Amino acid sequence: MANGTDSKTYKGDRSPCDPSRVLHVRKVPIEVSEAEVVSLGIPFGKVTNLLMLKGKNQAFIEMASEEAAITMVNYYTTATPHVRNQPVYIQYSNHRELKTDNLPNQGRAQAALQAVNAMHSGNMGLSGTATASDGGMMPGQSPVLRIIVENLYYPVSLEVLHQIFSKFGTVLKIITFTKNNQFQALLQYADPMNAHHAKMSLDGQNIYNGCCTLRVEFSKLTSLNVKYNNDKSRDFTRLDLPSGDGQPTMDPSMQTAFDLSPHHFCWNILGAPGIISSPYPGAAGFAPAIGFPQAGLSMQAMPGALGPLTIPSSAMTGRMTIHGMTPTTIHSVLLVSNLNPDSISPHELFILFGVYGDVHRVKILFNKKENALIQMADATQAQLAMSHLNGQRLYGKVIRVTISKHQTVQLPREGQEDQGLTKDFSGSPLHRFKKPGSKNFQNIFPPSATLHLSNIPPSTTDDFLKDLFASSGYTVKAFKFFQKDRKMALIQLGSVEEAIQALIVLHNHDLGENHHLRVSFSKSTI
Repeated sequence: MANGTDSKTYKGDRSPCDPSRVLHVRKVPIEVSEAEVVSLGIPFGKVTNLLMLKGKNQAFIEMASEEAAITMVNYYTTATPHVRNQPVYIQYSNHRELKTDNLPNQGRAQAALQAVNAMHSGNMGLSGTATASDGGMMPGQSPVLRIIVENLYYPVSLEVLHQIFSKFGTVLKIITFTKNNQFQALLQYADPMNAHHAKMSLDGQNIYNGCCTLRVEFSKLTSLNVKYNNDKSRDFTRLDLPSGDGQPTMDPSMQTAFDLSPHHFCWNILGAPGIISSPYPGAAGFAPAIGFPQAGLSMQAMPGALGPLTIPSSAMTGRMTIHGMTPTTIHSVLLVSNLNPDSISPHELFILFGVYGDVHRVKILFNKKENALIQMADATQAQLAMSHLNGQRLYGKVIRVTISKHQTVQLPREGQEDQGLTKDFSGSPLHRFKKPGSKNFQNIFPPSATLHLSNIPPSTTDDFLKDLFASSGYTVKAFKFFQKDRKMALIQLGSVEEAIQALIVLHNHDLGENHHLRVSFSKSTI
């Protein structure tokens, strides 16, 4: 029985336990309901049991499968979940299952489990305890969020929104505008689940200390149409769009609001701490949104309230200047450790990590072949690959993926012994995301036992494809062609680990008739 002993062995960043379908949730606010804790797990699969330890501010969640638990931990490792505006921390438990039959007060937990699971399956509307603090909206909603920024004491740029919301998934498009004298934005994710997590975590949060409060809700729109890439709107899948010269880059009302003379700029640092500690160069976390030099200013997120802080004239640079995002704040190079050195090659890492972004270079370390450096096209793709692949099993070993301190992967010097461990893939024809507007941006999913197959020639039969996977050593549990388009199919294998290996081996497999098989992870099951 789970009794909270997990917390006693937790010391800072201790190495995590082996994956388990039981997850240990720490720092749970005492007023949180059972349904709110269950809601943390619902987007990743069925929650089969729950144990609340309110006196210890802890809970245990049991997922239906280890795969669901792994996906959940990977996701929340890079995007800390918030319940009632408080961060909570999730890790694998030492327990393999939860036995709660004989415990007191389990009635409420079981009622919450039934209510939230049933609601998610569409069997009932939201009612009673099932209304979670995030407004009760569950995944399956629109991938588009409507964002309003209240208490707008500093300008908030499109880049700042992109940097904050990218922590929850791939942001495809952003449109910013002013309505009813409020700064608002519409933001489209690749996946509605990303939108759900961003809404859960960010609604009510301050961007800066004590101001610029985010109000986040689902939009009635299901996709955005962006015509120009400029300060007000951006389509990250279409780098070829014009900037719309002659179009205003900022609404006149916004420009007026921020065209302030220095002596007007004074405020109290009060209220909730911000996502970004302060809008100055050198502030931790995010690139600055406003152009202050550091003349005599070191504003930290200090506890309690400070008195009024007036910025001297020398510190103001006049009009707002957008610095944008500095690419070095989050590097695009990943460090992958605990690889199986006998089974892995640069090409295989290129194929696997290429599911989440365009891989430019791979280096398996010469003296430590269980480690590799992988350079992605940009920091967002690196973050995405890390959140989906950290903790997955590859050739029998649970791999660890973190952001590396290196900014690039160096190619070996001429004549330097390398054993073919470093490869440059920047010119590869197999990149999935090079083409602007590619549909691949909208089909990025966590590793799953079900694979999506495409580019299948018309003459290919289901038996041929099942034999192809079976003869490569994989267990085929189910297969089906898409009804409307036989160029695509779903195949379900024995485990997530098998599916990862099958994707690596059979993506780009020559099926004849000038067709090469395309393999990706599916969000569907057969």
